This record gives sequence, C-alpha cells and structure tokens, in this order.
Amino acid sequence: MRKILIEPHYLPSIAYFAAIYKADEIHIAIKDRFDRRTYLNRSTILTANGPLDLSVPVFGANKKIPIQEVEIDYHEKWMNNHWRAIQSAYGKSPFFDFYSEEFKTILYSETSHLFKLNKSLLTMCLKFLQIDKPVFWEENLNEKSKLDLADMRGDIHPRKPTLALGWFEPKPYQQIFGSNFVSNLSVLDLLFCTGPEAVEVLKRSIVISENK
Repeated sequence: MRKILIEPHYLPSIAYFAAIYKADEIHIAIKDRFDRRTYLNRSTILTANGPLDLSVPVFGANKKIPIQEVEIDYHEKWMNNHWRAIQSAYGKSPFFDFYSEEFKTILYSETSHLFKLNKSLLTMCLKFLQIDKPVFWEENLNEKSKLDLADMRGDIHPRKPTLALGWFEPKPYQQIFGSNFVSNLSVLDLLFCTGPEAVEVLKRSIVISENK
C-alpha cells in the first residue's frame, strides 16, 4: 500500500492530484511551518495574457508559524479578485457552468484559516474527479509514523520544474487560450476544460515506475 505525505495546497495543481491518484492513502501535514514561497496559499490559472498566480493573503506569513494556525486576511478583497480572474479565464470553457458555483461558494465562505479553506477545496475537487481515497489531516505526526509514508512535501514547488517530477508527465488537453499547451496549472483548468474526462487525463499523466 502506497501512503504519501504532502502539504495542503490552495486549488492544487494537476501534478498534486496525479500524486493523490497514484496513492492509496493521503496524509496531509498541517503542523509544518508555513512557507509563503510554496503553493500553500498560491495557485496558477491560464488567462488570455498567459499564466496568472492567485495568492491568498494571510497573517503571519513571515513568522514561520504552523500551517494550521495561519489565518486568512480578509482586509483585502482577494475573493472578488480571484473570482473575477477565474470567471474571466474560464467563463467560456465547456464545463465552467457545471462546476463554478460550488467553487464560488467555498471561496466566499470567509473561512478563518487557510488550511480549512484548502481542505474544503481539496475535498470538493476529489469529488469532482471521482477520486475516493482516504485523506488524513495530520496534527500529531511523529517521526515513527513518517517512516511508513512516502514524503512528497516540497516536491511540487513553484521553483521546481515539472520535469523534476519523474513520476509525472503532463498530457496535453484542449485549453481555452493560446495554441501552446501550458502544463501543470491549477486543477481548475483541467476541470473547466475537460469536465468528466479530467481523471482520464490524470491517469495518462502518471509515469509508472518501480520506485514511485
């Protein structure tokens, strides 16, 4: 049985869900220190002007506090900005109307903590992708427990190229903008563009090897 340990990303990338798909159990670390250089509060979508990063503003981003303690800053109108960007990017995509309202509901729920927002979004994305795997949100993970887990924390990172993921080889699908395929965007891109076929794209993007 393959068990992985990974961080709770915001509107995670396609590679993130490929990692989940090839695992039997998913353990999500929420006691680790928050790092604003990661995908914990950041996601990338594709707009008419190219890739765009969406970032959730948080309190204490520079204090290295545990992920589960990071609070969202609602003094900024980030929800409106994110939703306008998503709507502008994918409003005319084939499956936007099918999925959009549930995403909008969660984004506007004013959840207090970042990990709770990420948890709600992840749970919904797994439902849309029809991926039924046990997910454990680890608050008390000790070193002994980690020995049984494949540690993937830090593997999917803005500063690491997709090619560095030996188990992931993104397969092109029809996107809304441009003739050149942009790989490993937020799962929003995959869902809005391919709908029920999204999980098949995930399957084709997984490199099967003896080590991973």
